[in-house]
Amino acid sequence: MDVSTTRISLQALIRLQADAKALKLPSARPARARQAGLQHSSQRGRGMAFAEVRLYQPGDDIRSIDWRVTARRQAPHTKLYEEERERPVLLICDLGPTLFFASTGAFKQVRCAQLAAVLAWLALSAGDQVGGIVFNGKTLTVQRPARRKKSVLRLLDTLASQQHTSLDGSASETTLDTALAEARRVAHTGSRIFVISDFLGISRSTTSLLGALARHNSVSALRVVDPLEQELPQSGRFAVAGAEGPVWFDASNRSFQQAWREKTNRHETALEECFRLSGIQATDVSTREAPAVSLKSILGPGGRIG
Repeated sequence: MDVSTTRISLQALIRLQADAKALKLPSARPARARQAGLQHSSQRGRGMAFAEVRLYQPGDDIRSIDWRVTARRQAPHTKLYEEERERPVLLICDLGPTLFFASTGAFKQVRCAQLAAVLAWLALSAGDQVGGIVFNGKTLTVQRPARRKKSVLRLLDTLASQQHTSLDGSASETTLDTALAEARRVAHTGSRIFVISDFLGISRSTTSLLGALARHNSVSALRVVDPLEQELPQSGRFAVAGAEGPVWFDASNRSFQQAWREKTNRHETALEECFRLSGIQATDVSTREAPAVSLKSILGPGGRIG
């Protein structure tokens, strides 16, 4: 692997703005509506997005009367609009030691940073506030949501600078649970939250922490996985990077294969239960795929963050 697949620079994360633009289809929405954000409220008013036509009721604004429908149905009808408002987008990005790995494509750390960057650019272009929590085992950085390009650039700089800084073999001080607990303090009610991680570090507390976030926010998990983690090759000797250097294993060893499958199955079962009980929608993202390709399946029409 070359350096571009094992570590990503701030410049490369900035260039992902082009990928975000490619995910968005041209919109006929007026500039005023784009600035208001792409999220819809339950309030009905004289907004920019048409909702429906119904019979005129006392108190309706006469300027909203649909005269064509009124003439056709011989009864006054009113146009209703759905107000649009901005919604904070919070990106929780894991750059911990277990993500310093890949057998194909790019390191999981790189994919996590890329996914966060594309989502940040998409949210900014939609007029939404963007914030993030980035952690790597040693450092946890919190950036509260704001609707400024400068804020996105600061988040991308954090993603670039906090890679590869926790591989010294010492115990992790900032974990996924630490980040989730911090997110409860940072997130405003109604936020759109993405948790981007390999979720290898889940604990008994992870389910309750995710569930607490999901009670008042829309939460999605993007799990970055490597093909080698899901199925070992049938033969051959391989080296896996570790905090203390490479660890070699013999894939043809039946006992090793069996132990690997049992460990993988236990973790998959625990993770599925975690997502189910917390009510979190989860999507797997492979290290072999570019982030824009992976995000197509979870974004709404026109690259909208739903």
